[in-house]
Amino acid sequence: MISIISLSRAAVLCLGLAAGPALADPAVIEAVEARRSGPAWTFSVTLSHADTGWEDYADGWRVRAPDGRILGTRVLVHPHVEEQPFTRSLSNVMIPDGITEVAIEASTLTGGWEGTLFPVSLAD
Repeated sequence: MISIISLSRAAVLCLGLAAGPALADPAVIEAVEARRSGPAWTFSVTLSHADTGWEDYADGWRVRAPDGRILGTRVLVHPHVEEQPFTRSLSNVMIPDGITEVAIEASTLTGGWEGTLFPVSLAD
């Protein structure tokens, strides 16, 4: 026979697991520099995140067009526990003609793509 206490514990465990990513600390985009070099662009993005080590860290950022297309992705392959905030660049990003603004979106290992967009003007 299953007790009410066992069911309650199971429910709490399920809720805790489901809420884990939702409660994850998002990466914060502190600054973005966009530089044109011929037909391509280089983006330097400064992120901060409470990296705790391999179990939770900012694991990337990407450049998005206004229509949502992904124009480039910078993968971060290790935590930056002792280096906060930190800046990483992505070169050779091709921006289609007519686009004057893009957005940067950050990701964490536990939270995934956060959905908060940082707008960047592409004025020459």
